[in-house]
Amino acid sequence: MYNINDKIVFITGGAAGIGATAVKLFLEEGAKHVTITDINVTAGKQLEKELETKFKGRVKFVKCDVRNDEELFDIYKTIIDDHGFIDVVINNAGIANDSLDGYRTALNVNINALITSTLRARDLMRTDRSGRGGIIMNTSSAAALMQNRCLPIYFATKSAVLQFSICIGAQENYEKTGVKVMTMCYGVTDTSLLSKEKIKPFDEELTDELYDFINLFPLQSAHSAAMGLIDACKRGDSGSVWLVNDNKPAEDITPVVKKAYGLLTSLVI
Repeated sequence: MYNINDKIVFITGGAAGIGATAVKLFLEEGAKHVTITDINVTAGKQLEKELETKFKGRVKFVKCDVRNDEELFDIYKTIIDDHGFIDVVINNAGIANDSLDGYRTALNVNINALITSTLRARDLMRTDRSGRGGIIMNTSSAAALMQNRCLPIYFATKSAVLQFSICIGAQENYEKTGVKVMTMCYGVTDTSLLSKEKIKPFDEELTDELYDFINLFPLQSAHSAAMGLIDACKRGDSGSVWLVNDNKPAEDITPVVKKAYGLLTSLVI
């Protein structure tokens, strides 16, 4: 069981929704300090101000576009300079916009930035290179476990996150570095991501069909999702995959995912 007390935490996309709730929960669990990044400066500063009243000196918001390597690396450097190390990284930033105007941004945020952040964090945290180990939790989605014709790009990005995190989180890699890499899959969650301003199909004519599809699933609260995240961080093994769905406790679905990939692997070996 991983103890969050006195840990240094970094959360991307943490100004609102699941990320913001997770920030509060990490602080309540006794995290020594939480650094929040987001492109939403207003929400980020408001969250920092709100939390400062109860957790004085333990939370800091820094504006960052995770697609910008220089901005992202500067934040990692600042955390190391200020605290000496990082213990927990939550790569939470994500976009569900498959439109012609937005899909490149979605690709860069959901895949490129997440991979870059993971590799940077792992390099700084690894015990074989003067780090002290830790946890990297990458946000995938229930979308990685199914298919839908309306959001092919979003579903593809979350499937990429799942594969990447499982592979880099392999036990042999963990034993060498002391860094756990895990995957979190959220079911449909009540956040602004579901608004028509943020979630867009690749073809506008599919908007109604997309919402009909979303409405097939139970809607859970951001608090339930964030509680599941904290639980998975405490209990998860490197390479494990977790699902938080329908306001239920976090479930380790690694055996099911391994079985599914085993069936696919059997086609080629």
